[in-house]
Amino acid sequence: MQQILYFFIKNSYRLLFLLLLGISFALIIQSHSFHRSKYINSANNITGGVYENINSFNEYLSLKEKNELLAEENARLKQILFNQKDTVLDLKKLKFNDALFYTVTKAKVIKNSYNVRQNFLTINAGTKDSIKPSMGVVNDKGIVGIIEKTSKNYATIISILNTELKINAKIKNSTHFGTLNWDGKNVGYVQLTDVPRLASLKKGDSIVTGADSEIFPENIPIGKIEKVFIDKKTNYYTINVRLFNDMTALGYVYVIGNEYKEEKQELEKETIREAN
Repeated sequence: MQQILYFFIKNSYRLLFLLLLGISFALIIQSHSFHRSKYINSANNITGGVYENINSFNEYLSLKEKNELLAEENARLKQILFNQKDTVLDLKKLKFNDALFYTVTKAKVIKNSYNVRQNFLTINAGTKDSIKPSMGVVNDKGIVGIIEKTSKNYATIISILNTELKINAKIKNSTHFGTLNWDGKNVGYVQLTDVPRLASLKKGDSIVTGADSEIFPENIPIGKIEKVFIDKKTNYYTINVRLFNDMTALGYVYVIGNEYKEEKQELEKETIREAN
């Protein structure tokens, strides 16, 4: 208490000056409309700037929630897209409930390996989200991999950067297809093999998923042709494909379920048994 009194006594002249200065400003602002308007405008500019910064900060804090909502919306749109034969869609005529062949579930990559030959990813969705083994996984840029194992809340994915994974793929706008596989070298490239030499192709052509795949819908993007080689043993093309995806930086992904895959597989098995 003594220190407070000592402070006021020591600075009494300064405090009195500030008080009188404040009273002077108040009288000027009240008695002159020009000064009053200037003061109000300045105050509004200051408070407006403060509120704008506060609003920007609040928006930053809500980015996670907004990203979640956007990912869910993307999942719904992708489900509609994957169930259409024509890629040119009239969204006004489509309904989410019309998409019955493929299902799409959003998830987030929480672990990602890309520096070994058998790479895996982990996502934060599992059996409680109807995730099952052998489902395809994509993101906005293209394919990511295939579900390997699941638990209640999580699932592991065989990455496209896994030398054991083989995917049916084709040259876009063509019926020529081959087998997509990673040679274990560069994380930015995969290889498309067994493409017949009759295929018309050139550097820059897009590679997409093929119609023979039971895991991915047809025409999901994969990458672009970088280099073309001829395998002297088989006389087929081996194509170096530059991935659209940066597999070292994955966020939200979408898990694709084929509702009629098991029915198709069972029918084909029965046909083979009867033929033998």
